[in-house]
Amino acid sequence: MRAKVTTAICLLALLAVTAAAGATEIDSLQAKVESAKGEAGAIAERLRAAQSELASARSQAAAAAAREEQLSGLLAEGEQRAAELAGDVERSEADLAAEKRRLRRARTALARRLVAIYESGTPSEASVILASSDFDDLATRTDYLAQIEEFDRALARRVDQVRDEVRAKLREVAGLKRRADAYNERLVAARSEISAVRSRAEAAAAELHSVAAARTASLSTLKARIGTWVADIEAAEAASRAAAEEEVGRWLGGPYSIPSYIVMCESGGDYGALNPSSGAGGAYQILPSTWSLYGGEGEPQDAPKEEQDRIAAEIWADSGGSAWVCAG
Repeated sequence: MRAKVTTAICLLALLAVTAAAGATEIDSLQAKVESAKGEAGAIAERLRAAQSELASARSQAAAAAAREEQLSGLLAEGEQRAAELAGDVERSEADLAAEKRRLRRARTALARRLVAIYESGTPSEASVILASSDFDDLATRTDYLAQIEEFDRALARRVDQVRDEVRAKLREVAGLKRRADAYNERLVAARSEISAVRSRAEAAAAELHSVAAARTASLSTLKARIGTWVADIEAAEAASRAAAEEEVGRWLGGPYSIPSYIVMCESGGDYGALNPSSGAGGAYQILPSTWSLYGGEGEPQDAPKEEQDRIAAEIWADSGGSAWVCAG
């Protein structure tokens, strides 16, 4: 039994030497995987940061939308007020034009009166008395003279009044125009601010969405690469182990139906071996009862190699390494 154990140890050493050729490739792939994992972690961290920035941008966009709604309300109110002011200006300008016409008429009447006074002169009280034939005529002429004087004073006052009203209307129209211009400026500023707020929010959201999408794509690509490398490592490990077992099998007269190190431990690879204490025989040290159960005829150690390999393969397929002590 000690010889079998020693043989198994030697075979394991041989397996390790044979597998060394594939170890370099596996180590290289594993290094790539570790590097890729670190890169994936960095990308994931940047992605979380981008998502946080995107959430902040969305919050800013919501605030911008609220501001835009507020500005839109102010804009609508301003447009209504501007329309009202435009109407006021239009009405005031119409009133101003009417007052100017009244002023022209009053000034024309005054001018005519002044011309008449200049041409005929202003009657004096003495001339009125001397020209009167009796008291009634004097009273009539005196009253007429008083009316003329009052008319002249009223005409002068009317000219002054109309002139003052025209000046007031001019100031009112100028004030309304200034207010209308101020509202128009506010409307222009509100429109510009709305446009700027919307543009900034849309640009920030689009940029962050693009960054997040790019980083997500990079992370997915890297994960796919890691998966490919892991599969390559598993395939390389399997190929390396299979190659080692095949090499040992050829060296020992194999290959065998089960791992070579188990065969070496059990029988040293001797298809005619017999364990006198248990009755197990052949290269795979199969018990006679198990041998019969799987359709074997006679004793295992007496059967040809092909028959022992076939039954051992069936046992391995059903029970794996649990059927052999040396499998551990």
